[in-house]
Amino acid sequence: MPFSPRANLKIQIPSWIISNKKYIVRYLRGLYEAEGSYSVHKPTYTYKVRFSNSNISMLENVSKLVTKIGFHPHRSKKMIQLSKKNEVLKFLKLIQFRKY
Repeated sequence: MPFSPRANLKIQIPSWIISNKKYIVRYLRGLYEAEGSYSVHKPTYTYKVRFSNSNISMLENVSKLVTKIGFHPHRSKKMIQLSKKNEVLKFLKLIQFRKY
């Protein structure tokens, strides 16, 4: 199994992002477009927005920012997830992912 030293890097978010909701949203949009996903399981209509990363400090930072803007993420070892339908839809509306 390959070892990546980047997984242990301490990542800090600049204070000018943390202190402004508009910048938090833009920062999260970039991260989620790069390493996130949105899905709906049609048989059960289960909604999910996920962000995956192997860097622990990145996950902690993203979780704190998502919480700061009013959401309740669940966290596992390498993933942050929103799974309440109303929160997922509100998050999608706020973040406004690009349409491809």
